[in-house]
Amino acid sequence: MPKSRIRKKDDFTPPPVKTQNLKLGSSGRGWVAPLMLAMFLIGLAWIVLFYVTSGDMPVESLRNWNIVVGFGFIAAGFVVSTQWK
Repeated sequence: MPKSRIRKKDDFTPPPVKTQNLKLGSSGRGWVAPLMLAMFLIGLAWIVLFYVTSGDMPVESLRNWNIVVGFGFIAAGFVVSTQWK
């Protein structure tokens, strides 16, 4: 029986890899990182100030709601962080 002809397959070459330029100012969102860090630090400072002053500061009339305000700033920092690329 005659032997069939063997076809040679082309060598596999992977597609070129696309690289992204990750510059802070290139996308126009240079304000995101500073605002995110500022929100985190304001929230942390609010809570620490509340505990250090035994509830007299930052807003005495809010009493224990000062903790919620501090965590609100921290949560806002996380919301802003979703815009960071």
